[in-house]
Amino acid sequence: MGHLLDKVRENEPLIHNITNKVVTNFTANGLYAVGAAPVMANAIEEVEEMASIAGAVILNIGTLTTEQVEAMVLAGKSANKNGTPVVLDPVGAGATSMRTKAAHRIIEEVELSLIRGNSGEIAALSGVETEVKGVDGISELAKEELAKQAFNQWKVPIVITGPEDVVWDGKEGISIFNGHPLLTKVTGAGCLLSSVIGAFLAVEKNVLQAAESALSFYGVAAERAAKKTSLPGSFQIEFLNSLYDTTSEIVEENKRVSPFTEAVKSNG
Repeated sequence: MGHLLDKVRENEPLIHNITNKVVTNFTANGLYAVGAAPVMANAIEEVEEMASIAGAVILNIGTLTTEQVEAMVLAGKSANKNGTPVVLDPVGAGATSMRTKAAHRIIEEVELSLIRGNSGEIAALSGVETEVKGVDGISELAKEELAKQAFNQWKVPIVITGPEDVVWDGKEGISIFNGHPLLTKVTGAGCLLSSVIGAFLAVEKNVLQAAESALSFYGVAAERAAKKTSLPGSFQIEFLNSLYDTTSEIVEENKRVSPFTEAVKSNG
């Protein structure tokens, strides 16, 4: 899978992000570090045109407004017309009815390539009992089972991230065990991850392969950054540096990936 990182860097895909105000700068810098080209276009008047020329479109509801949701639907439909992958990051779904309704509307009206969220967000959207605090949430249901339930409901590939990352495309699943706890101390680490997955989807149509490659790369880069610092402020800088200088060879040597069935068995 390491060749996909090289392919991203060779192609420098344009990633159209309709994302939240908190993470715009970090997401743009992170995509540049990976090797992609970010654009942050939110205006209803231009999102369709921008999405039509992008390699992938990322819809992130972190600081959503009614107008932004309209822009997301327009951008998503434009991407659909051009066969461009669309990723939904349902930040804070379950925290308020507005967020949950917005995410459901996007799922219903846009043909999504992938949904990435934490356990709480995916559970809230799926109607599974969950606990939400701010924009973060947790669910007691095993990620593997939660991913399957979510896919069965929406027929969209699911990525659930956390200490263990899970990918399920309806037929196959994998668990990735790379990463570092300091990622949870940097605002926007999950949001950037969604955009990085989008960059890999821009060069690889197989969702499972693209997600596995992106998640392994992201987790290995975080582990390398954490070796240089134990403080969240400096970690953010080292992580951007690591996204830039982590090679496909380093990822292949350090990734920890298990097939879905083995991951389920290991959890009892």
